[in-house]
Order: sequence, then C-alpha cells, then structure tokens
Amino acid sequence: MSVANAEVPVEPAWPDVPHFSAELSSPHFLLIKQEKAGSTRYPLVVRDLRTWSTPDGTRLVLDLNHKASFTESYLRNPDRVVIEVSNAILGKSSRQRVSGGTIPQSFHIAQSRPRIVTITLPRTQGLKYKAFALTNPDRLVIDLYHKAKDQIRQIGETSSTSPSAPAVALPTPPTIPSPTVTEPVRPTAPKPANPTQTIVIDPGHGGKDPGTIGQHGTTEKDVTLKVGLLLKDLLATLPNTRVLMTRDRDAFIELEDRAKFANGKDADLFISIHVNSHPHKGVRGLEIYHFGEAKDQRALEVAARENGTPLNSTGVGWEYIVADLLTSKKIEHSQELAWTAKQAMVTNLNGRYSTIDHGVKTAPFYVLRFTTMPSILAEIAFMSNPAEEEQMRSQPFLAHIAESIFEGVKTYLRTTPSR
Repeated sequence: MSVANAEVPVEPAWPDVPHFSAELSSPHFLLIKQEKAGSTRYPLVVRDLRTWSTPDGTRLVLDLNHKASFTESYLRNPDRVVIEVSNAILGKSSRQRVSGGTIPQSFHIAQSRPRIVTITLPRTQGLKYKAFALTNPDRLVIDLYHKAKDQIRQIGETSSTSPSAPAVALPTPPTIPSPTVTEPVRPTAPKPANPTQTIVIDPGHGGKDPGTIGQHGTTEKDVTLKVGLLLKDLLATLPNTRVLMTRDRDAFIELEDRAKFANGKDADLFISIHVNSHPHKGVRGLEIYHFGEAKDQRALEVAARENGTPLNSTGVGWEYIVADLLTSKKIEHSQELAWTAKQAMVTNLNGRYSTIDHGVKTAPFYVLRFTTMPSILAEIAFMSNPAEEEQMRSQPFLAHIAESIFEGVKTYLRTTPSR
C-alpha cells in the first residue's frame, strides 16, 4: 500500500499515552510499558497491516483477531524502540505486505520468534511515537511523527505542548440541483455548545432503477429504503445529530447527485445501503465496502453492478483520485468506519441469523468516489439467496439490520478522533 493513501491525523487528535525520558543509562535494555490482554492458548493473528503518511508523520495499523498484549522497550547500538506483540503470528496478508516491501522503512516488522511479532522504530532526534490499542474491531496503532523544531527532543520524552498542524481547507462543493429530499423544517436557534454532526443515509437505487430483484419479486430499492428509514429514526436519537436522506421515497437519484447532496450539506458521515447478488444462489451474508481500488474480480463486479457501468470502465480515474490529500484523509476514516460497522453488524446479527462475514473490501463505487467525508457502502444481504430474500421481506430482519448499522456508527463516533 502506498503511504500516500491517507493522512495521519494531527497529533492532538491522537490518544495520549505516557512517555519516558530518553536520557537512559545502563542497562542497555529497558522495559517501559506493557499492556495485557486476556490469556489464550490460541495465537493472536495479525490479519493485515495498513499505513498512511503525511509530511508530519506516519501511522501503522495492525488489524487483529482479538485484543493484543504488547511491550515497548528501548535498545541501543543502534538506538531504537522495539514493540513486541506477544502470542502473535503474522497472517497471510500481513506476511505478503512485509515481504512485498509496501511497509514504510520507518517500521521494521518481523516474526522474530514463533509467537512474537516485533515492530522496530528508529530512535532519532526530532521523532516521537505512540502505541495504543483500539477495539471494535481490535487493532494496534503505532504513530511515528515529527516534533516542531523548537520542541525537538529525543523520542519518548514528554512535552507540555504539542505541535500544531495547519488546517486543511476543504474545497467548496459545486452548486448543483439537489436531489429530491424531504428535510424537516427546523426553527432557527442558537448554535449548541457541541457542534451538530450530520449523517447522510443513502438508500441505494430507487424509481426507475429497482436494483437487484429476487425470485419472488423483492426489489433492492424497496429493501434499502425501508432499512434507511429505520436507521434514520435510530440515528436521530443521538445527541446533536442531524440525519438526512438522499431519498425518503421511491425516487430515482443519480449516483453523482447523491454524493453532491452530502457534500453540499457538509455531512460528517455517508452511509449507502445496498443489497448484494451472486451467480451462485447458495452465497449469503454481508460485506462492507469503502472507496478504493478493487482487490479482486468479485469486488470489481459488485462495483460495476452498483455503478451501472461496464466492468472494464469501473476503475477509470482511480490513480488520480487517491493522489488527492482530501481523499486520502477520507479513505483513512472510511476504513475505520467500515471495519467498525462490519464488526457491529456481524456481532449483532449472528445471534439471530448466523450471518456469513465476507469482510471489509475496497472497490471504486461512484457514489463513494465523489464524497468528501468518511463513506461506506453496506451490502446487507444477498437477494440471489432464497433464504435471505425471504428474510428481507420480514420487518424484524430489516429492523435488526438497521439496529446493527446504528451500533456500528455509535461505536465509530465514540472511538474515532474528531474528523
């Protein structure tokens, strides 16, 4: 993965962890911190590695299958920091990224012992680092960043002030006709102490575009609208939250207009709801997408179907889009939203429906490509599967889907730094 694929949040947005003075004397090895997780005889698997960089620093994220236990140590000759993740093994994707040279040279990652994964960082003048765990889903995050010139100390030192990064000016979305959307009239009132966050729900298809159709005539456009309306009611219960919909009735809205509507409303999150389809009727379950390059043929096929475009033109322009700094920041937060929403949906649905988890994937969806905020597309079930089509004709199932997405959004808003 190119390190230009996303922007590191500025330092004040990163969780604080304790640091220690770099004026170290003997011994040459000093254990400085340890976080423990519940012991297990099964190894922790590092499922994947993700990085993104800006001129101010680099972030490394280890996607894990459960909570990690790790230690941080200082070593000398050469000076370095070594983070050891205990009872852990590198998964297939992680091994491929390490061996493929896609990880920035600032991080040296290795399976140093059969059940020990190590991440080695340089300990040089003007660098700081932070390592911390996140949950839902479980991740280990390591931030390596530069201090301002007047604050340069050795890595690991504490400081009473933090460098500030210049604000990134967001481009003004072009003025376009808004899609037909019913928005409640709100009386003018003083701005609340806490800023209002805007979430846009995008029920896929509509009007002349039915989307995928089941063998009993169930249409994707009807299912996504029902789930969208249920989700809107749930999200509206969150404090200081405004919830809008790209459509609240059976209307056709162009994909590009959906994204422009969200941009024009200065939305903080964009959630597009869709129903999947597959040539094999036995395939069922859910998968969550965020914008990116399709990693396999199946993801490209799903994007082509939802985009309504020929397969060979779906990915045009990808390499130009990801180079944009704003898009990079959006992708970073979209990844977090996608993983959090997927985990919440699987957890909340599995007790009732034995849902198959197809994971988080990337694909060049038009409706996600043009948004300027964290955006995901949820394929909630397979219309081509007779059993899941029958479930989607049931109001309780649709309510559980909406509740599951709601729980994911709540978790994301609670655990993710301000965007």
